[in-house]
Amino acid sequence: MKILVINCGSSSLKYQLIDMENEGVLAIGLCERIGIAGSKLTHKSEGNEDMVVEKEMPNHTVAIKLVLDALVDPKYGVIKDTSEISAVGHRVLHAGTIYSDSIVVNEDVKKVIRDCFDLGPLHNPANLMGIEACEEAVPGVPNVAVFDTSFGMGMPDKAGMYAIPHEYYEKYSIRRYGFHGTSHKFVSNEALTYCDLDHKNGKVIVCHLGNGASISASIGGRCVDTSMGLTPLEGLIMGTRSGDIDPAVVQFICNKEGKSVNEVLDILNKKSGILGMSGGISSDFRDVQKAQGEGNHLADIAIQAFIYRVAKYIGSYVAAMNGVDAIVFTAGVGENDKPIRGAVCEYLGYLGISIDAEANKARGKRVMISTPESKVKVCVIPTNEELAIARETKALV
Repeated sequence: MKILVINCGSSSLKYQLIDMENEGVLAIGLCERIGIAGSKLTHKSEGNEDMVVEKEMPNHTVAIKLVLDALVDPKYGVIKDTSEISAVGHRVLHAGTIYSDSIVVNEDVKKVIRDCFDLGPLHNPANLMGIEACEEAVPGVPNVAVFDTSFGMGMPDKAGMYAIPHEYYEKYSIRRYGFHGTSHKFVSNEALTYCDLDHKNGKVIVCHLGNGASISASIGGRCVDTSMGLTPLEGLIMGTRSGDIDPAVVQFICNKEGKSVNEVLDILNKKSGILGMSGGISSDFRDVQKAQGEGNHLADIAIQAFIYRVAKYIGSYVAAMNGVDAIVFTAGVGENDKPIRGAVCEYLGYLGISIDAEANKARGKRVMISTPESKVKVCVIPTNEELAIARETKALV
């Protein structure tokens, strides 16, 4: 069985074709600048040089057609015909409270995705475009929606509900959903095996740290809590997102600066985080760490605040689960940034954590970075959202 995994953004489309017999990646690619001048497809497959197609892509339907052409290309392709594709798995951001599990797409599913445009205005419209483009390009091939909120929807109500009038939940489904769910589900379940934990009761905290960042707590792979909320703005300090903030700050800035609520939320989403805290140096952790090393005070505050917030969330989730068996780092920063991993763990000595400095030098690979004597296992497990989507898709079709 070969499954095509699609992740559509508003102007981009990432894809992988995965052979589920051995879970090997046959091809991987990216369509850029969809609907914008200068569109480009970059297609990679093992044993071939990269295939680059510079052709205008006015919409996702054209982009999907180019992807399928690349997959069957006589020189660069990896299949003879699109009939070899058994199903298409799509990353979809939001399904509100309607769906908490992955599902084969039908008209009702598409309606739910459309109805949640206001909950995921940047992602849901693009996700739906990708689904409809695949329906047109390969009719009859099942499409599966894998929701980014599905893992967080497993939270108990005491963790998922906001302390606001209940009527707003009833009217508008305002609650905590959590995001990066596909990554958290994949990594937390991998950790149960890698760390040799009880698959029913193992307590795992996953730190998905990158330009977007979130933390989850799970028991036996079931979500107990996660840091993002109604939107990805809640929780950790991120590249450009503020993370947790007193809601009154929004009103205060509106009144002082004469800005609308939407304008201030745009600032909190796109101009805050380590970018804002560092005085505008960068949203890239590497740039801010470089400035930190050169003695920039604001850069130092930004990095230290990020580390502090991660450690604080870990501590709160240890309390929520009454213990922890394993702490896992994943995503771009989590998998590659030795200083940040080490600094976070320095806060956790009270848990009996001991880090192997040599092991912690590893980048981008699965590795145990705690010592054998450590009372809590600490490791790095690279995330693989595409494989997780493919597995969900295979299970349904």
